[in-house]
Amino acid sequence: MPMPENVVVAGGGPVGLMIALGLARQGIQVDLFEAEAGIVYSPRAIGYAWPILHALKAHGLLDAMLAAGSVEQERCWRVHATGEQVVFDHSAIRDDTDTPFALTLGQDLLAGVLLEHLQHQATARVHWNSRLTAVDLQSDAACIRVEQPGGGTTIDCGWVVGADGGRSAVRRAMGLSLEGFSWDRRFVATDIYFDFGAHGWQSCYLIDPVYGAVVYKLNEPGLWRFTYSEGATLPEAHVLGRMPSFANAALPGDGKYRLKHFSPYNMHQRTAPTYRRGRALLAGDAAHLTNPTSGFGLMGGLYDAFALIEALGATIAGDVDDSILDRYSEARRQVFLDVTSPVSIESLRLCFDSTNPQRLDWDIQQLRERIRDPARLRKLLWTPAALETPSLLNGTRYLSA
Repeated sequence: MPMPENVVVAGGGPVGLMIALGLARQGIQVDLFEAEAGIVYSPRAIGYAWPILHALKAHGLLDAMLAAGSVEQERCWRVHATGEQVVFDHSAIRDDTDTPFALTLGQDLLAGVLLEHLQHQATARVHWNSRLTAVDLQSDAACIRVEQPGGGTTIDCGWVVGADGGRSAVRRAMGLSLEGFSWDRRFVATDIYFDFGAHGWQSCYLIDPVYGAVVYKLNEPGLWRFTYSEGATLPEAHVLGRMPSFANAALPGDGKYRLKHFSPYNMHQRTAPTYRRGRALLAGDAAHLTNPTSGFGLMGGLYDAFALIEALGATIAGDVDDSILDRYSEARRQVFLDVTSPVSIESLRLCFDSTNPQRLDWDIQQLRERIRDPARLRKLLWTPAALETPSLLNGTRYLSA
């Protein structure tokens, strides 16, 4: 009897939807299971650096994402204590790309774009209110159990992809845990109505050991993402009660704002020891977790998806043997260890943990010098390109396509 080659994807966030879409476009039968009733709105990932726009364009998604989001030519670091802004633009890479800008788009809107494309694929099915609870891995197949409102069911499949977040059921079924450390602080991501522009603010990293924040202008008029941190030992149930006093000190002017949404979450630097075990694979937060200061969490997860789409698709087609999936695991894990995590740690240190005045002065001077030197600024802007794994089939990169 031939081995089944259908794929089950656990998790209906952007990474899971991207994987399902990429496989379905190759004619592979894909069933995606998501525990929630639909796309979930939560103030989380929002920024996409210019290198990943090349990959998104190659996958036919960029135009829809640009239509749903907004682009910015400039970003800045802002020192809370002095009000100094160190502004940089993308002029240093104008000869490198036709997209010399950053894209701002909430991950729920990205999920909507992906779902719209996925619904046009004949070999893809999306199952909401469907929680994957168990995986039985065999040598040549897998069997999953899914709990739905009408009861539980088991499904046979050829491959299981866990894109089901930090508490991944697929990862647990693989017998894997996340190795690393957790931060002693939590992030609080808020969407607020506040006139930052009236005070001369733009999207920025606000640098301060107490009032540090990541600030993004959103598409909706007057709405901004303001993400700050607080001690993880403070009662999470009282986040909302503590918010006004923090905002009054951190925001310019009278600090009065109108809250639309907020989402507190703990932060980690962790990775699974492998992203493959037999017929089960991991991607995105199911494979690794990082603090989001650099924006490398979701971008790294999308690059996982791009690499896995190619590797698993070629395996199922019989073009390569399944050792390519081990190379997927090794390559993506190494990117997390060498790029995603260290860059994110350094970004958090500068923005939220600048407690040494001499070190802060040195850091700010380095930022000033970077924006005055086109070569150094270009090197800085190229940093996110290191998130990409070259094609495991032929070594090409999206940026060289």
